[in-house]
Amino acid sequence: MAVDSAQLIKIINHMAQYIEENKDFLTELDAAIGDADHGINMAKGFKAVSEKISSMEDKDCGTILKTVGMTLVSTVGGASGPLYGTAFMRASQATGTKDKITFEDLPTILDAALEGIKMRGKAQKGEKTIIDSLEPAVKVLKSSSPADLDLLKKAVDAAKDGVEYTKGIIAKKGRASYLGERSIGHQDPGATSCYIMLKAIYDALENMQK
Repeated sequence: MAVDSAQLIKIINHMAQYIEENKDFLTELDAAIGDADHGINMAKGFKAVSEKISSMEDKDCGTILKTVGMTLVSTVGGASGPLYGTAFMRASQATGTKDKITFEDLPTILDAALEGIKMRGKAQKGEKTIIDSLEPAVKVLKSSSPADLDLLKKAVDAAKDGVEYTKGIIAKKGRASYLGERSIGHQDPGATSCYIMLKAIYDALENMQK
């Protein structure tokens, strides 16, 4: 299966829809250990993204992903904007000027996004961040070849398990780190939004195959 520019825009809009639907939930999670604005900021950013990419069907996939990244950096407040913005811009670099993205491209693209987040956030797995859901998903995608929808489903499940994992660890990055051991028992909002976005990608691709 290959996704062209028009379909990529549909997938990104699907992500925007899922973020909007979970805006209050993400904000509630953030209220417990952060600034209580993660859902609000992410929804604002993806609304801007949807507007920006609405007329980009004639652009290559890398250009679309770069536009998503730049828009998130400029519209999402807090740490999430730079982190997710960097992820999409690194994904754009990995995609290049391709007019279509295949399942085989997905591990490389998401791995580039992961490395971008690690670089920008100076973080690693086990510190209660986005990485705790994204890294397990990438690991699954890189574990088998060729990638397909079934493998992506396993990757999404791994991301969900990563979100659960964040409940039992101490936050070591961002505002949540100020709470120390009191951050235990709370799931990380960033890891959660990352899982939601990966689930949106899977659901959109599944719908396209029907």
